[in-house]
Amino acid sequence: MENDVIMNLYPLVFEPILKERIWGGTKLKSYLNKPISSEITGESWEISTVPNDVSVVSNGALKGKNINELIEMFSKDFLGETVVNRFGNEFPLLFKFIDAKEDLSIQLHPNDALAKKRHNSFGKTEMWYVMQADTNSRLVVGFKEDSSKEEYLSHLTNKTLVSILNEIPVKKGDVFFLETGTIHAIGAGVVIAEIQQTSDVTYRIYDWDRVDKEGNGRELHTDLALDAINYKQTASKIDFEKIDNVSNAVVECDYFKTNLLPLDGIYNWYKKQDAFTVLMCTEGQLELFFEEECFSLKAGNTILIPAVIDHLFLKGNATLLEISI
Repeated sequence: MENDVIMNLYPLVFEPILKERIWGGTKLKSYLNKPISSEITGESWEISTVPNDVSVVSNGALKGKNINELIEMFSKDFLGETVVNRFGNEFPLLFKFIDAKEDLSIQLHPNDALAKKRHNSFGKTEMWYVMQADTNSRLVVGFKEDSSKEEYLSHLTNKTLVSILNEIPVKKGDVFFLETGTIHAIGAGVVIAEIQQTSDVTYRIYDWDRVDKEGNGRELHTDLALDAINYKQTASKIDFEKIDNVSNAVVECDYFKTNLLPLDGIYNWYKKQDAFTVLMCTEGQLELFFEEECFSLKAGNTILIPAVIDHLFLKGNATLLEISI
């Protein structure tokens, strides 16, 4: 590994890609200090290579380069050998913060095979970490009991779909893992950190009968969804330990591994695998030291640690999600 490559790569921060949504609000600004300019900003895409939404570096010598250019320049030193061997030069994950002022549509995502066949895309396995939740807020995740295509269609037609779905009250710190095919919706009053496969393929099946000012509803994907839905009851809420200054395992699946690191004071961080790592700060603030540089992070900040970097020094009081392949 050449020394100039090591010198050129450092912890990377990207410009947030802000998305207006019919269900969005203003918490991404008030709670996470994002530079939003509308009253209906629903998403901040923190790191993305979705076409037309490719993240651009906002710090250091590589400022202005987009993530695809970094992959082309540094390849394995950026992604890690295990990632390149599996995905080539494609960045396999998408990171978001989501503010649901109103209920999101009830939706699901296809698996890899369907997404490849229909959309030339990855599927969308994802997880949610609840950062903030108003009183009585909830999520919709899967069916209450095993269902069937026939039962599902009957309730969809009669506008009683919600009666057979699992509505779960939530609070800060809750985690949900959503396999492809799981019907789901983020409820009003919830701010979430979302980790998912790189995909923007969503099948919307019910939108609470909302219409715009012209009286038009958003497009539904009833037919596409039918053979993509998992009609079985699924357990998706994750229990995990929350020990200070320890990388507590939360989710490990075929597409990503997520740990929770409650930071209290000083922590020597070592990378355990040959892959990039992303740190999402969900609460508090900290300083991250790399060589002679210091990076200040607080709730709402996301930073990518290239694969070539294997040691950092952290100091502060914060909660971090630590994501790798």
